[in-house]
Amino acid sequence: MYEANTVIIGNVVTHPVRRTLPGGDQVVTFRMASNSRRLDRISGQWVDNGTLYLTVHCWRRLGEGVDGSIRRGDPIIAYGQLRSNEYRTKDGVERHDLEMRAFALGPDLSRCSAAVRRRSATGHLPGPSVVEPSSPEQPAGAVSAIPIEAR
Repeated sequence: MYEANTVIIGNVVTHPVRRTLPGGDQVVTFRMASNSRRLDRISGQWVDNGTLYLTVHCWRRLGEGVDGSIRRGDPIIAYGQLRSNEYRTKDGVERHDLEMRAFALGPDLSRCSAAVRRRSATGHLPGPSVVEPSSPEQPAGAVSAIPIEAR
């Protein structure tokens, strides 16, 4: 089996869902989108070239950090192993889904700001959940984020 490790820059498009598996492992799963843009030199305008959608799975400690920090709409950078999942729907249509098993994930600091807090010795982040709205000083489309504490 091959291993295709890569970095994807994009936005979270679904709310992350945390699940505990029968063996006790925890996984956080969400969908992300990455838009491809290029500069059209003739018109001088940015042109969208399509969108890549993929499902991201974050296991164990990474899942805890993602569950406590990342929300729908957040700009992120994800690093992990890509896999193609092929399946057939109830209607008999063959589908292909791209999935990533993330090894590292964080906010895209070119499009938002975030305060970094280290985990305690127990691995948990204490405190209440907080999200700040964008301030008027930020450029349009920028996101202001304070990491959300683990629940």
